[in-house]
Amino acid sequence: MAETAPSPVDQALLTVEVDGERFAFPASDVAEVIRRPAVSRVPLAPSSLVGIANLRGAVLPVVSLRSLMGRPPGSSAHTRVVVVDRGAPIGLEIDKVASWRASGVGDEADEATSAPARLIDLDALLSRDFGHDRGRAHHRREAAMSEPRESSPTTPDEVALVCFAVSGQDFALPLNSVHEIVAVPPGSVAVPQTDSVMLGVVARRGRLLPLVSLRELLGLPSGRHDDARSRVVVARVGDALVGLVADGIKEVLRRPSGDLEPVPAILIRGGAEAKIQRICRLDGGRRLVSVLSTDNLFRDQALAELIAPQMETDPEMSSPDASPNRDEQVIVFQLGNEEYGLPIASVDEVVRVPETLSRLPRAPAFIEGVMNLRGRVVPVIDQRRRFKIERGGERRRERIVVVTIDQMQAGFVVDSVSEVLTIPQDQLRPTPELAAGETQTVHRIANIEAEGRMILLLDPHELLDRAEKDLIASLSSAHPDRPDP
Repeated sequence: MAETAPSPVDQALLTVEVDGERFAFPASDVAEVIRRPAVSRVPLAPSSLVGIANLRGAVLPVVSLRSLMGRPPGSSAHTRVVVVDRGAPIGLEIDKVASWRASGVGDEADEATSAPARLIDLDALLSRDFGHDRGRAHHRREAAMSEPRESSPTTPDEVALVCFAVSGQDFALPLNSVHEIVAVPPGSVAVPQTDSVMLGVVARRGRLLPLVSLRELLGLPSGRHDDARSRVVVARVGDALVGLVADGIKEVLRRPSGDLEPVPAILIRGGAEAKIQRICRLDGGRRLVSVLSTDNLFRDQALAELIAPQMETDPEMSSPDASPNRDEQVIVFQLGNEEYGLPIASVDEVVRVPETLSRLPRAPAFIEGVMNLRGRVVPVIDQRRRFKIERGGERRRERIVVVTIDQMQAGFVVDSVSEVLTIPQDQLRPTPELAAGETQTVHRIANIEAEGRMILLLDPHELLDRAEKDLIASLSSAHPDRPDP
């Protein structure tokens, strides 16, 4: 782990302090020393892993040297991170830098302490917490990056919808017409000689995105769009993208096409009603969701002339040679202070937490209960408990993300769902070997450097281990609400 260096040698050494003791690194191992960066915690990782950080576009695992050495946790204003190279960058959190020397260690006591600085055997230290699984994690990651992922099975007559709120009413767009859903960006530029339907334009990924008020577009009561829950639904209109500003995202649903009814003919009389193509009945008809048509949203001639000059054709959408796998769509949700993502193809639905859940006797603590989802018994799992994250946020914003894992549906409770995000491939990074942990739950990391964000992308197949899958399957099959086969 740490040993007194042999006879003096002429080499540069970085001396650091950890819990009152001094240790040294050969300068040849040290890439740089930085202030402690903002880190994202990795669930189910060894306790010595502080988290992962962005280092000029690279994903940097940050490890506590205190923890590796079995010392109590602690930090101060002098805390620094020593970046070393072990085939990939690794950050070692230390209490402070003591000195940079060009002579050997171990031959004389340090000026400030009676004990000599000891040379760190970094590989031996790391192997204690990470060595056992590093090789296996590496092979699992290589296989995960090369093998195609199965998407959730959907029947041909199902329609995927993204639901959002506008002036207290529920609206939706088909998922295949939604490019992404993002927070309202700051700094939009107003367009002169336009009415209130046109909120302005913003630059996004090198292109101008017009922002349109859905309230004004649909003739609903107007209001400000500066609420923290407001979202921009970036919709595909022909070969261009338009940002539709809504009051907030609500759910992602997959419904049988029979649940979507045509709009009564008497209501199709122009204006807002003509922009609605279907009505979706939820909760036994107690809740109605109006499904909008992107083809009809801007069919009005005056409106089209207003919006068209601000719309830029997306070459990736119009080019026949464009690869559909260039970008990836993920659903972004929050657990504690971290952002996580799941491939949208693997998510069946995002629904509200029911008022009551059926409790299961002798079920493990992470299973909240089961819910009836249109005749199917779906176990509900508190993902915060599984990831050892304290409950936070508002109960009313909690959502259940329903995923199919090995032909079995399970719902995972999260603090909130914020976005449907399209992530370019060049912003996706493999999980660092040290952060892989015993399982490959975090499949990849979206490093969105321009926004200072790191999103941990979860592998849906690794959300439950084999024993948990078998347990949940047996509990679901034994539940009295389970429909007869």
